Amino acid sequence: MSSTPSYLQDARVLLSSDGFKTGDVWYHGTSSALISSILEHGLKRSGDKAMKQAAKKTMATIGNSYTESIEPIFLTQSKELAYYWAEQAVRNRSIRLEGDESPAVVAVRLPEDLQNGVKPDVGAASLLMVKEGEQFLAFVSGLYEAAGQPVPSIDLMKADRLEYLNKLGMAYYNTDIDAQYISEVTA
Repeated sequence: MSSTPSYLQDARVLLSSDGFKTGDVWYHGTSSALISSILEHGLKRSGDKAMKQAAKKTMATIGNSYTESIEPIFLTQSKELAYYWAEQAVRNRSIRLEGDESPAVVAVRLPEDLQNGVKPDVGAASLLMVKEGEQFLAFVSGLYEAAGQPVPSIDLMKADRLEYLNKLGMAYYNTDIDAQYISEVTA
């Protein structure tokens, strides 16, 4: 993984012993290949149609059926964490799709009446128990260390829901987000 571009490095400012500060702006990491669609159509739950189609094609090739699940939109309060997830999106897309893609981050500015729709992502517990999750936890630990904050110790099975949001920066929104609330984060 590459290092996070300086204009996205916000963990030192956001982190305290209580975790990541939360404001009224959320971030979503994605691929540069999806930016124009996101800016035009918004963020859609399970929105990467090309990846869904590739998975469906692969399953048909090996004779299995494919049942598409609807995933929420994953958000974080940190541009730095969003960039981490953007790198994962680009890596995952590069396995199934051809093209020159790079990590990209969008800002989501929901109006006050929609802010309550952002929820701590406790479903991330299952992710955090596999190799990819271990890598994420190591990345987050590095952010805490760089910010001079104690690295949180979280029992993933017993953690309070807010720990996933505050300590790990993991949130979701279970409704499509209109394009009017989204902008690309650039240098």
